[in-house]
Amino acid sequence: MEAIEELAVKPCTSSLYLRPFRLCYRQNGTKKFWDFMRTHDSVSILIFNTSRQCFVVVKQFRPAVYMCEVERHHPQVFQHQDKEGFSPLADPLPPVVGVTYELCAGIVDKPDLSLEEIACGEVLEECGYRVAVTDLRRITSYRSGVGVTGSRQTLFYAEVTDQMRTSEGGGQPEEGELIEVVEVPLENSMKFAYDETLPKTMGVIFSFMWFQNNIAPKLQKK
Repeated sequence: MEAIEELAVKPCTSSLYLRPFRLCYRQNGTKKFWDFMRTHDSVSILIFNTSRQCFVVVKQFRPAVYMCEVERHHPQVFQHQDKEGFSPLADPLPPVVGVTYELCAGIVDKPDLSLEEIACGEVLEECGYRVAVTDLRRITSYRSGVGVTGSRQTLFYAEVTDQMRTSEGGGQPEEGELIEVVEVPLENSMKFAYDETLPKTMGVIFSFMWFQNNIAPKLQKK
């Protein structure tokens, strides 16, 4: 996963996933504008393996996270971002600084499928568990990146067993995915959530807290 080589930054002139725009408007008599990106909405799934009493999350290299760390250490890296051609990174950081822990998730890009069906497909592709739509519990939906994208993410909960795992997961290599499946024991989950040395999304922290409030008390009664 961390065998990252030949790093270079170049202008993004077109993208399948991001579309930049500028909204001009008047608010309370004052003219304003705001730059934003349009991107896909998404689904994420909190997976709890009842056989192992652990959460199933994913770990992957995120170029955006990596470049944020690069800029923090080398502020000059984006000084010539408008130049044509590649700008090789002269002093790259270790790839591990761009690796994050996340919930199983995916973009909503299949209009013929429901959010639940897309979520089930992501669970199978990324984590190897075959779940049915009826196995999903909708937790909530929320806006992410409200200053930049404003996209909506819908969060589901799914309980799985070892018997439901039909493959190793890992994502779809043909789409450039390289995902590691990670198990987080229930008893260590909140320590994991607040450990800042393990970079993670807010979705991981929020969903673990939701589990403690809504699911864990029922487990203790069994």
